[in-house]
Amino acid sequence: MLIPTLETKRLTLRAPIATDVDAFTAFFTSDRAIHVGGPLTERVAWRTFAAEIGHWHMLGFGMWTVTMKDNDTPLGLVGGWYPADWPEREIGWLIWGEAEGRGIAFEAATAALEYMFQTLNWPTAVSYIAPQNIRSINLAERLGARLDKSADYPDGKKCLVYRHSAPEMGDDDGGVEAYS
Repeated sequence: MLIPTLETKRLTLRAPIATDVDAFTAFFTSDRAIHVGGPLTERVAWRTFAAEIGHWHMLGFGMWTVTMKDNDTPLGLVGGWYPADWPEREIGWLIWGEAEGRGIAFEAATAALEYMFQTLNWPTAVSYIAPQNIRSINLAERLGARLDKSADYPDGKKCLVYRHSAPEMGDDDGGVEAYS
């Protein structure tokens, strides 16, 4: 499958490639991954990264590697995630520490949501967020998501479920930025 590349004013969202595994592993073996199932061992992080790539080929969507337009160094991953045992399709974000606080997650997630809603025709997506992950909660709310207390949790683990709804067409140009 040809994984699409998205561009924003500052960022490129591209297919994850083998050379991204070192940055991915550094994140997932650190304490920074505590809210997303980590920290993991290097072996498990490698397998998880391989699953990210395979996700695209199995489902036709997945997480993009986020880079600055002028530099191909990975800054994180943003995009869709829907393992076989997940109740709903998720929009997720993983931003490496050095990239935090620069609006990168918001810019990348806005582009990913627009793709999911306009190209994949998703009516909705959720973000599963650990209650202690205040930065992700703030980002979900800034993106226009609302807490959905009736939604099911993945893996039976209690978390907050934030729902992103596709914009109503006809309100403006249909872009998600109008709802953030």
